Amino acid sequence: MTIINRSKPFVLLIGFFISNLLLWISQAAVVSSGDFNKDFFVTWSPTHVNTSNDGRSRTLKLDQESGASFSSIQTFLFGQIDMKIKLIPGSSQGTVVAYYMSSNQPNRDEIDFEFLGNVNGQPYILQTNVYADGIDNREERIHLWFDPTKDFHTYSILWNTHQIVFMVDQIPIRLYRNHAEKGVAYPRFQPMSVQASLWNGESWATRGGLDKIKWSKGPFVASFGDYKIDACVWKGNASMCNGESNENWWNKNEFSSLTRVQKRWFKWVRMYHLIYDYCQDNGRFNNKLPKECSLPKY
Repeated sequence: MTIINRSKPFVLLIGFFISNLLLWISQAAVVSSGDFNKDFFVTWSPTHVNTSNDGRSRTLKLDQESGASFSSIQTFLFGQIDMKIKLIPGSSQGTVVAYYMSSNQPNRDEIDFEFLGNVNGQPYILQTNVYADGIDNREERIHLWFDPTKDFHTYSILWNTHQIVFMVDQIPIRLYRNHAEKGVAYPRFQPMSVQASLWNGESWATRGGLDKIKWSKGPFVASFGDYKIDACVWKGNASMCNGESNENWWNKNEFSSLTRVQKRWFKWVRMYHLIYDYCQDNGRFNNKLPKECSLPKY
């Protein structure tokens, strides 16, 4: 991972604190097989989905005919999801690669990574969002500290009864805490599937829709691989997923907040890479920011 110069003090800490960053790695049995054909099904345009012979990698293609998507066969209530993704190189403006969890209900819960393409030479924008009981408008945007088109990087969602943590290569980039007791909606009742898609978002994705897709540069391909789903499989009983146990390790108190080192990484991302935070957009909300904006992040 290549870090810009501003991050050098943090780079020096990596070796010393690597064990802390690995704290998020699963302590229980992983429920995924690692085979896209066994754990996922194609939900849109099978002709635009290509899976390797061993099932370990998959690509989605976007052209003027169609985009494509896939979804996990099972649904989950809490856990950690890791997915390695390599984004569209070159002129990707107007394209959107989405990797997310969703309950697919009218009042849906959803946890989103959305990668917004850009003109050649300009950085990708990573947008995250949280839907809770059908309400979203919780976008945050960052510039990544590496080129996500050159190689695979791991994008993770830790979702438990305490918090949602968005991570890039194990570095926390965003938190959304469970403040349900204070009247803030939090995804905690609806099981969600793991999904990915590639689609035409030229009406809004790049500079508010000013930069359109250059179809002559297509087809556009995003690659996925080496995923891991370590989560509570939904079997109709929420109590099986809400408790703390060795099996439901993500709900343990030690995962109720970030570690000291993770907090430092989180602050670094916020200081040097954050480009939009809905909690700082008073104009959008007429100076009445959502309640969670005034509550602790961790």
